[in-house]
Amino acid sequence: MDFDLTEEQKMLKDTVRKFSEKEILPLTEEMDREEKFIEDLWEKAKPLGFLGMGVPTEYGGMLTDYLSFGLMGEELGKVDAGVATVYGAHGLLCANNIARNGTDEQKKKYLPLRASGEKKGCMGLTEPGAGSDATSIRTRAKKQGNEYILNGTKTFISNAPIADIALIYATVDPDLGTGGLCTFIVEKDFPGYQRGRKLSKMGLRSSPTGEIVLEDCHVPEENLLGGIEGKGLKQMFSGLDIE
Repeated sequence: MDFDLTEEQKMLKDTVRKFSEKEILPLTEEMDREEKFIEDLWEKAKPLGFLGMGVPTEYGGMLTDYLSFGLMGEELGKVDAGVATVYGAHGLLCANNIARNGTDEQKKKYLPLRASGEKKGCMGLTEPGAGSDATSIRTRAKKQGNEYILNGTKTFISNAPIADIALIYATVDPDLGTGGLCTFIVEKDFPGYQRGRKLSKMGLRSSPTGEIVLEDCHVPEENLLGGIEGKGLKQMFSGLDIE
């Protein structure tokens, strides 16, 4: 078995290290003190391509192997683990999940926006009364015509205060247990979607963390990830296992 890095992986590692030392390091004290992610770091990362980690090249992404994800996280985390969390939640927990589980139409619509960095992503799993226990999720999704109506609150969500698109886990029927769990691609401009409170933390303070509040949030049926109800648990763990 060959444990040597490929030339592409070496280049990625070098690029992210230089970016971290030049752009992130001078801002770490300010971000920790003021508990914020400086948006300019997102804009400066766009031309380097690593915002497209986890997105296949046909949709504008770059390396999709998980060793490369690890190398990126390692180099970012050496300087600021909070910033590594921002990029990781966007690429690994959101974009890569759509790449693995989405329909062709969903991939064509959403992956180029993620790869380019035009839209930031997050994953909405944790709830106030359930934590990250998928079997206890209370967020409901009710089918109504050609859309789903979502109601519930997600909390301690990395990137929630800045995300444009969220993967939201909700149940269509609590009586089905995990068999009713579904994943929805929800845009922040959908009616009923609200960015809730921004939450304070002791560490990783450059990683914006907060709530997502869904009050009669209207989600088109074509935004059911994979197009089939009841696949949410498998889709969720396919991302968490990688994380």
